[in-house]
Amino acid sequence: MSTSATDHPIPRPSSLGRRWLPGSERVRLTTLYGGLLVLAGAMLIGLVYVLVRSGLYSSLSMAVTTATPRGPGPLAPSGAATGAPVPGPTVAPASPLPGYVPALRDGGLYSVTKNITDAAEQAALSRLLTTSLIALLVFAVLSVALAWWMAGRVLRPVSVITRTARRLSAANLHERIALDAPPGELKHLADTFDGMLDRIEQLVSAQQRFAANAAHELRTPLAVQRAAAEIGLADPDPDNVKRIRGKLIEVAESSEHLIEGLLLLSVSDQGLQRREAVAFGDLAESVAAEYADDAWRRGLTIATDIHPLTVDGDPVLLAHLVRNLVGNAVRHNRPDGRITLRVDDRTLEVSNTGPQIPDEAVPYLFEPFRRLEARRHAPGEGAGLGLSIVASLARAHAASAAAHPNPGGGLTVRVAFPARLPA
Repeated sequence: MSTSATDHPIPRPSSLGRRWLPGSERVRLTTLYGGLLVLAGAMLIGLVYVLVRSGLYSSLSMAVTTATPRGPGPLAPSGAATGAPVPGPTVAPASPLPGYVPALRDGGLYSVTKNITDAAEQAALSRLLTTSLIALLVFAVLSVALAWWMAGRVLRPVSVITRTARRLSAANLHERIALDAPPGELKHLADTFDGMLDRIEQLVSAQQRFAANAAHELRTPLAVQRAAAEIGLADPDPDNVKRIRGKLIEVAESSEHLIEGLLLLSVSDQGLQRREAVAFGDLAESVAAEYADDAWRRGLTIATDIHPLTVDGDPVLLAHLVRNLVGNAVRHNRPDGRITLRVDDRTLEVSNTGPQIPDEAVPYLFEPFRRLEARRHAPGEGAGLGLSIVASLARAHAASAAAHPNPGGGLTVRVAFPARLPA
């Protein structure tokens, strides 16, 4: 049986092999560090050679001249060195004048001194150059080895980050680099990567919860409709058929509201398609008037404190934002409760009375399908998308949404809009 090309994929180079590739960062750093060290060593040796050479001749000449006798003196006979007797008397030469040196002796002394100095200089410079080149070669080898080791030490956190990034998947997003290193750029990079993983893990968890909750919310009305159709409509009693028909319509409306909320959430997450100057204060006033009758039937009071405010955005989406806040405040309230709507200082604030809300539960209320209590499938209960839509619409308008529980019960939601850009 033949084997396709895909059965034998080309193996990827190992991490050890990549370290030696010409394009690897470790090789580049080694070349850079090693080259700089070798260049510095060569410059130092060259400087020492030039300085030694410039003063070596004068130093040797002075030393040789000092060690060589300059004044006239008795010349040792040839046999003096062997100790043999020298025949004939010796006559002491007349004492020369002070400072007098015969011309012949001066010329010979200068020639000897120059020859000795030149020879000593050449030998010393040759020895210095040979020793320096050998030292430079040893220094170059040690520099490259040190640069390779140092580059490995510097790039080790990068390798840890790379291995962690390749190993991560949806199953192990809880893992972190947790780099144990002194403060610096690479430590900051690793901590930033860990922070990014925290945000990704939260987003993935929220997406998983959203999918599960959406499936549950959509499955429940379908199950109710199926049961009503199979059981209720089989009863020939007209009253039961009418009651089941009303239930089916109610469930269909609930499903329709849920789908509309999901579509609105999706549209707001995609950002704004158009922007215009919106009189937000007037818009909030009109939305409050829409809920006046519903609030009156529930025995609620709506108090408004609205100042003129202009916001750049989509008027339809901004109206949905206010409706979701006011609708939640009406829906999740107690009898004879109160709702306060305030627009001031580029901020929309909606507060209501209601049940006590724990502080730790407030952040979860901005997630889709998250409720303070389990769903009872009662009429007008809502789909649990209100505050999540508010947060998404606020982000689309570059605003921030926050909430805090009220001391006497209920919740206060505040949406802060950014300052308008000058025209």
